[in-house]
Amino acid sequence: MFKMLKEDVDVVFDQDPAARTYLEVILTYSGLHAIWSHRFAHALYKRKLFFLARAISQISRFFTGIEIHPGAKIGRRFFIDHGMGVVIGETCEIGDNVTIYQGVTLGGTGKEKGKRHPTIKDNVLISTGAKVLGSITIGENSKIGGGSVVLKEVPPNSTVVGIPGKVVIQDGKKIIRDLNHCDLPDPVADRFKELQAEMDGLKQELRELKQERTKVNGHSTV
Repeated sequence: MFKMLKEDVDVVFDQDPAARTYLEVILTYSGLHAIWSHRFAHALYKRKLFFLARAISQISRFFTGIEIHPGAKIGRRFFIDHGMGVVIGETCEIGDNVTIYQGVTLGGTGKEKGKRHPTIKDNVLISTGAKVLGSITIGENSKIGGGSVVLKEVPPNSTVVGIPGKVVIQDGKKIIRDLNHCDLPDPVADRFKELQAEMDGLKQELRELKQERTKVNGHSTV
């Protein structure tokens, strides 16, 4: 257990260039506090001390702004950066080396029973404001772009953006975890550009058609 807690601290230094000292990280990082509270609450949850586990998770939510249900299974070296507004559901399963940012929701889609929250595999990065909903799996080494809403399975080594989320990169190679939030493909914007190009082409065809009719009418009056 101590080794896992130390890994939770070390991953902060690995992922956040603003981290300076162990004391600062331990005392001021709300994401770290939420993870440690969850590990304790989850241990109680597995022992069927549901009320106590839930109470601890709600106290942690009050102080950190991060809501993690005590039933969620979270792997090693999990990092929550600027975690305000993060929500992680009861049947969510998170692998190792996963990073998520503020406003991320790993939730369900309704009142279904059983496994109703996502499974996040190893080395996944989920950016600011993304929503991953339902009993779906996000494959290893994948990235979810900021503000995306993911409702379908994501294969390994993929980048997903948009609403609903669409896979825009999948090359079979491991994708590095450093995600540039300002430089992501935008399939919606690309489609708008295609539609604009089609409209411009149709307008040009109409202009040419009008010019031909004008010439024909001019000849006929002569």
